[in-house]
Amino acid sequence: MPDFSFIILTYNEELHLPRLLSSVKDLQAPIFVLDSGSNDKTLDICKEFDATVKTNAFENHPKQWNVALSCFCIKTPWIIALDADQIVTAELSEQLKKFKDHDFKEVNGIYFNRKNFFKGKWLRYGGYYPKYLLKMFRTSVGYSDLNENMDHRFIVPGKNIVWKNGHIIEENLKENEISFWIQKHNRYSDLVAEEEYQRRRNLRQQTVAPKFFGTPDERIAYFKKMWWRMPLFGRPFFYFFYRYFVQLGILDGKQGLIFHFLQGFWFRFVVDIKIMELKKNSLHAYQNKTSSSAKHL
Repeated sequence: MPDFSFIILTYNEELHLPRLLSSVKDLQAPIFVLDSGSNDKTLDICKEFDATVKTNAFENHPKQWNVALSCFCIKTPWIIALDADQIVTAELSEQLKKFKDHDFKEVNGIYFNRKNFFKGKWLRYGGYYPKYLLKMFRTSVGYSDLNENMDHRFIVPGKNIVWKNGHIIEENLKENEISFWIQKHNRYSDLVAEEEYQRRRNLRQQTVAPKFFGTPDERIAYFKKMWWRMPLFGRPFFYFFYRYFVQLGILDGKQGLIFHFLQGFWFRFVVDIKIMELKKNSLHAYQNKTSSSAKHL
């Protein structure tokens, strides 16, 4: 048995799960699935691949991963945490076949390189490649960052390394229907707006220390800190221009135009609108409370 196990989150993933599980089948590693109450063929597919399944109601990704890392009896020294719409490439699979715990005694976490696909096209530009995700870590060492609402990441104390060769592929086939993408990101915008509103009021702190020359996650934390300081409504214009022209997202073609505009501008603009609404609602609540208190004096 290899020195690692897979943990996967699912909810109605009959379209994606066979693709992922087939890509890791030859590794013969234990597979654990935390499902959110699927009503399609997801659980049947899990049985077909001998996966151990548990169910937990979904609130957000960081909390769901927190449950997933604690509810299973993992006996391997390492965990690989994957989303159902991801695939392990043949090159990465070969690296994992050679992986032995005794060769990585001083390492606690490993970043994988991701290729993101949208409407069948690899998004090579716009800052989307290379993209390093901390997906492999020591059991009971890595944990989910609960200070995030949506943009989940794992925190792994100690030494982390990056595997630049070999990739995971991420492609959500449901997003080929743009209405699905818009509905999903409209829900996500609620979570992001709430989180940023709290951060702007210093009610929520970053777990990862922001460092420009740090790990991939520390670098993201640095840019996020800058983003939160930028003025609402102006920053989506800046971000789209930077991604599409400076980071050459324009070279990603028609699919890239759709993705970079929607994800880099539209989504960010909707978040800013919702932050403004949260501020307005908070002000009205404060004024009503103040007015009510004055009446009782």
